[in-house]
Amino acid sequence: MLDTGLLIIRVVIGLLFVGHGAQKLFGWFGGYGLKGTGGWFESIGMKPGVLMAFGAGAAEVLGGALFGFGLITWLGAAFIIGTMLISIVKVHGANGLWVTQNGYEYNLVLLAVALGVALTGAGEYSIDAWLK
Repeated sequence: MLDTGLLIIRVVIGLLFVGHGAQKLFGWFGGYGLKGTGGWFESIGMKPGVLMAFGAGAAEVLGGALFGFGLITWLGAAFIIGTMLISIVKVHGANGLWVTQNGYEYNLVLLAVALGVALTGAGEYSIDAWLK
């Protein structure tokens, strides 16, 4: 049951990060693409905006894919943790904890999930386990 639980957590979180990164990179799923996201990044002091948007989107797509497949899971988790830390510091931190006030609650949950899976391991239903 533990391995099934880890699989569900990894796939859901991983796919959501891939989708979130695709919003930044390609404008898919209602996103704004590199130009739009880059402009917003510039507006919050992250310059050059397009390069920062590319880095964030690439980290989310790559991190989400690695995490979801359970391939080099610690590295996928590191990408997720890194993007969530930056999001907390640059976007949500000043608003306090609660997501209802645009706070960092959700980012902290995602960070904790990624860290927990990285420390626990991806489980038997992962590429990491198959490569052992």
